[in-house]
Amino acid sequence: MLSHTKHCLLSFRLFGRLYRPVLALLTAVTTLSGALGAQETFVQPASRLLTTFPFTVFTGGVILIRAKLDNFTDSLNFILDTGSGGISLDSGTCEQLKMVPQPSDKTILGIAGVRQVKFLYNRSLHLPGLTVDSLNFHVNDYDILTSVYGEKVDGIIGFSFFSRYIVEINYDSMQVSVYSRGQFRYPRGGYLLRPVIASLPILGAEVRDAQKIFGRFYFDTGAGLCALLSTDFITDSSLLTEHKKVYSTQAQGLGGKANMRLTTLKEVKLGPYRFREVPTYLFDDQYNVTSYPNLGGLVGNDILRRFNVILNYEHRSIYLTPNSHYRDQFDYSYTGLGIYWIEGEVRVGDVMKGSPAEKAGLKEDDVVIAVASNFTNNIQTYKNLLQNTGEKVKIIIKRNGGLEEHYLVVKSIR
Repeated sequence: MLSHTKHCLLSFRLFGRLYRPVLALLTAVTTLSGALGAQETFVQPASRLLTTFPFTVFTGGVILIRAKLDNFTDSLNFILDTGSGGISLDSGTCEQLKMVPQPSDKTILGIAGVRQVKFLYNRSLHLPGLTVDSLNFHVNDYDILTSVYGEKVDGIIGFSFFSRYIVEINYDSMQVSVYSRGQFRYPRGGYLLRPVIASLPILGAEVRDAQKIFGRFYFDTGAGLCALLSTDFITDSSLLTEHKKVYSTQAQGLGGKANMRLTTLKEVKLGPYRFREVPTYLFDDQYNVTSYPNLGGLVGNDILRRFNVILNYEHRSIYLTPNSHYRDQFDYSYTGLGIYWIEGEVRVGDVMKGSPAEKAGLKEDDVVIAVASNFTNNIQTYKNLLQNTGEKVKIIIKRNGGLEEHYLVVKSIR
């Protein structure tokens, strides 16, 4: 090791040799920095993790989270829905909490019609670890959603929330993470989509059957299905193969029920990700919910749940990473049976003509006591038991005060 004196002397000699070129370099850099001063850019601060909390999943991958409203102590159930252009509260919940909504001239559009809505202004939503202020809730009747899922649905969280944060939905850990807006580092192994976002995210995707068509579709985490296409889009594009098998069914959403047909598409491609033999609903869209011809329909959460999703509305980006559900088999079952949770009972609500349910002798208003020897009275469990194609399922129902056994053969749409 050099002594202190030798070290200083060596440094002085080296500096003397390098003085002139170093001075010239410093002068050049000073001059150059003056020329580049007008090109300064401000870097957005890095985003910060604000909170992480759990969620549960309904049939079709629909996400349910718990939150509190204003100063009320009871937790409420909200569906996390990119297909909602705002945020809303169930009218029954509103009455229960003795909240008085204000009239408005605004309307909302759903699969079963158009409705004028009232509003609750300047409210706060308390998520676990995070309070979101200054929210305007529109009020709507969600009894149909409660009856479909068998659990009270108090509201829907959409654009009013997503537009303020970066939101990560992780189906492996069953948790939602919320980050502040800012520079965000995406994990490796995924794909960055660049949607158009006004209030609802719109993505380009490729669908293939008789034809290969590239179209634009809503990205809808609130839709518990794989895909829904308008019949106008299907007809004008000649998408489906001739003599394609289709099955009559119903779907439920804002405004009530709507008749639809169920079939499969040979392929749906989202970014680099391809899904084959995809169950797809066809919809006579008389209210133009699917915004044809600008859009062809929507991609729902039975596809999207196969990814861990990061929603970054500020930067107009959605990041998809395939998760442990990526290769889960699609639900190809068809029963023609609609069951609903009504006043503490599971009841038959729809029996499609010519369907396995009709052939099994089931009728509207039958009370379902058991499915496949399961007596839990849990509508989600019953729906899962009716997804096993090819099986002959015993259903015990109550009709006119007596119990009856019926056998339903679950059909496949493939």
